[in-house]
Parts: sequence; C-alpha cells; structure tokens
Amino acid sequence: MNAIELLKDDHQKVLGMLEKLADTTDRAEKTRTELLAKIEKELQIHTQIEEEIFYPAFRQAGHEAGKREDEKMFHEATEEHRAVEALVLPDLLKTDPSSTAFAGRAKVLKELVEHHAEEEEKSMFPEARKLLGEGVLKTLGEAMAQRKKELMAQTRDAA
Repeated sequence: MNAIELLKDDHQKVLGMLEKLADTTDRAEKTRTELLAKIEKELQIHTQIEEEIFYPAFRQAGHEAGKREDEKMFHEATEEHRAVEALVLPDLLKTDPSSTAFAGRAKVLKELVEHHAEEEEKSMFPEARKLLGEGVLKTLGEAMAQRKKELMAQTRDAA
C-alpha cells in the first residue's frame, strides 16, 4: 500500500467514527466516550505518521522542485493538525458526554477533520503523486504502516 492509500484509508476510518459520534444523542454517554477514545487514538497516530514521514518527504520534494505553493500546503496542513490537537480535541475530551456542548464540539471536530482530509486528498496528494512518484510513495507507505503498528502497540501497552 502506498502512502496516499494508507492516509486515505485513515481518513475514511476516522470520518466514519466522527459520523457515528455526530449521530449519537445526549443519552449515549458510554458510546460517546468509547468512540471519542478511539477517535483520539486514531487521530494521534495518523498525525504522527504524517508529520514524521509523509510531510517531510512532501516538503523536501516540493522544495527541490522550487514549488512555494507546496510549502504553503505543508504549513497549512500542520496548522490544521495543531488546531485539532491543541484546541478542539482537548476541549471535547473535557466536555461532559451527556451535554449539548459535547454535540456541538463533536460537530466542529468532524468539520475540521473533513476539511483537512478534503484538502489533502484534492490538493496535497495529487501534488505528492507528481513530485514523489509511485516508487517513493510505496516506500513511504511501508515505513508509515510499520510506524503505525509500533504506535498502536505502544498505546495498547500503555492502556
């Protein structure tokens, strides 16, 4: 599996869970709590493999090709990660799952992740395909899959 396919699979998985979370009611406290824990773990691991492996390769290839637009894409994507990790997700985690505030914050998280995934899939990934080529994308995908396994094992061990 190449890097883009792996990241798109992650997007679909997280967006599916966010959709389920958005469809819950205030009475589904246990479901909300369990789903949010899974979403948090998936987002953390996805963000980490993107920022450790995929983004640096994309940024370097864009830099070597003299593409300033790619540098902007890199910084925007990184800032979107920061907004989710530092602002929206921590607030949601501290919110009572049986409250209406929870539903509102869950919707904002879902919309941010949808926007981020859409931008990557429509802009960054096609550009990465051109810049990096299939061979590099495959190598990156293998490294990302391995790193993802390691991070999943670490979170299981920590639980």
